[in-house]
Amino acid sequence: MIRHGFSHLRSHPLASTIAALCLASLPAAPAMAIDWSGVPAKTVVLTYPGQASWEWVLTKTDHEGAEKFRGGKACRECHDDETLVEDGAELAKGGKLEPAPVAGMAGSLPVKVQFAHDGSALSVRLQWKATGNDAKQDSSYAAHAALILADPSNKEANRAGCWAACHDDSEGMASAGAAPQEKYVGASRVKLSRQGGGAGVKPAADLQALLAGGNYYEYWTAKLKTDGSATAEGGYILDKFHASSASKLTSTASFANGEWTVVLTRPLASAGPGEVALAAGKVYPVGFAIHDGHTKGRYHHVSMEHKFAIDSGTADFVATKK
Repeated sequence: MIRHGFSHLRSHPLASTIAALCLASLPAAPAMAIDWSGVPAKTVVLTYPGQASWEWVLTKTDHEGAEKFRGGKACRECHDDETLVEDGAELAKGGKLEPAPVAGMAGSLPVKVQFAHDGSALSVRLQWKATGNDAKQDSSYAAHAALILADPSNKEANRAGCWAACHDDSEGMASAGAAPQEKYVGASRVKLSRQGGGAGVKPAADLQALLAGGNYYEYWTAKLKTDGSATAEGGYILDKFHASSASKLTSTASFANGEWTVVLTRPLASAGPGEVALAAGKVYPVGFAIHDGHTKGRYHHVSMEHKFAIDSGTADFVATKK
């Protein structure tokens, strides 16, 4: 159709320019949809954490595994799916680590996870059965699906996933007080105590060095409404959460038969600071979090540390080209 429409201009000296301008005005062809039926899937058990913060994890009088963790062990070396289900169920009931329980809160949430790429973008697909609970905390969104990924050199992310960004002085936590902190990386603070790092943020030059050295968490989230619409937000966590105006993160979602299906997609090429440089053969830490049933803040389900690779590598998930 376009070819025939310009046939009478072929001999005109401006023909090639006019044709180029008209073609440029057309929308870009959509990326090829991934056939998820051919992508390997694994179920990741997310647990309810209550007020179990990073500082709690490190404190021997609070956490019986603290000494092992301080000695170098990772969370999943002690916590398997069975313990995550059991521990989450106990926390959801209420107690020392949950002073304000939500009625009907599930102790755990199994999530089907798939990774794939199309040669230009990485996609992560998450599926879970809605708990059916309505916490009435978030009137704007029914659920949130989120993940963090980090540079392979990030020791805390390798051993604890997103847990290392959850501190005792964050909103809703035991030491939040009148000035709660956003999620942050411990290295961004001058000093960490059992109550967290507070407002003692390191100078800007130090934060830039942490960012350049991979000591941050890239953060993806899809905010979901029950009509299946999804709003994507990308950014990174360092001294706080920084939303990225350069992020090209997109999301799609559907809700049918009580089940959410969410796909988050980001170009393989980094958009700049705060986005992890993705390369074939490297293994990256990743963690998952779901807010289900109109919950917000700390009332979510979170995973332990997991790993993914692109094309090849020893990891929980290997994203191959589809």
